Amino acid sequence: MSLFDELKTAAAAEWHRYTHHPFVEQLGAGTLPEAAFRRYLVQDYLFLIQFARANALALYKSRTLHDMRAAQAALSAILDVELDLHVRMSARWGLSPADLERADEAPATVSYTRFVLDCGAAGDLLELRVVLSPCVVGYGEIGARLLALSPAPEHPYGDWIREYGAAPYQGVAAAAGAELDALAERVATPARRPELERLFATATRLEADFWQAALTD
Repeated sequence: MSLFDELKTAAAAEWHRYTHHPFVEQLGAGTLPEAAFRRYLVQDYLFLIQFARANALALYKSRTLHDMRAAQAALSAILDVELDLHVRMSARWGLSPADLERADEAPATVSYTRFVLDCGAAGDLLELRVVLSPCVVGYGEIGARLLALSPAPEHPYGDWIREYGAAPYQGVAAAAGAELDALAERVATPARRPELERLFATATRLEADFWQAALTD
């Protein structure tokens, strides 16, 4: 079993709460209130900015050219691709770039992103990749599951489902899991497992809190 699968198994309750959160289930069913989805879009844009910082930190924390290139690719994917896609998706929901830029980070956004950055600053590359993985790999799992439900063309959130469920993002998620496992083979030890499990479970809980904030704030 890969390190990611072991961490997910150890945090099974937290993982289910995250990947099957009411926000996700309502999004998949097309019943999510539009106001909740707009709140999510705004906060996810701000989240991506901090996520880019975390991948820049991963570049600094890397000890090999391979790891540096992997971090650089993840950073470029956010800055050069994903943020632009996010702006275009937000525009379809009546949110301008100015709306996104001038918004304040919600407490759930701050809690999650600063936890990730603090883990990266205080720990090593493995710990940083562990706390990044629930987002990157989890979105792939959620997207694939919702896409398998075959959302109709008129599904209000079909664009989001196809974005994360289709092959391009599935490749990103698979690559992130593979990078984590390859790194773990080099630097992980059995003594580190309890701390890695704790960090992974915390990041996963914060992901669920991020959904909840969009649903109820």
